[in-house]
Amino acid sequence: MTSILTVLPDFLLDFAVATGLAVLYLVVYTFATAHNEFALIRRNVPSAALALGLSLVGFAIPLSSAMVFSATFLDLVLWGLVALLVQIAIYAIVRVLIPDLSPRIAKGEIAPALFLGAASVAAGLVNASAMRF
Repeated sequence: MTSILTVLPDFLLDFAVATGLAVLYLVVYTFATAHNEFALIRRNVPSAALALGLSLVGFAIPLSSAMVFSATFLDLVLWGLVALLVQIAIYAIVRVLIPDLSPRIAKGEIAPALFLGAASVAAGLVNASAMRF
């Protein structure tokens, strides 16, 4: 049986890297979108929280898969970056399908935010399943 003390350093490294990637994701994603999610969330706009929160889940799903199956630290980082790019691509695709996506989210409309969030989670699931280790 493995002692927690022997695996704790690996846990801490994986957790720190995943947290750093999640922060990087939030910075890049919010920069890529045409609306300011955090300002909208501070103003209590639920659609912004829904879209951003589900996109973060869509990113975390493949990131967690990468954490489980990556053989090296570099693998984890590279698969995390792939997950980030997939989420940015999904936002771009949804924006083509719903050209006024950002203004509608900024106005507090739930339907476009929910569609974007669902697309993000779906892409995250497919991304995680498509990873080959």
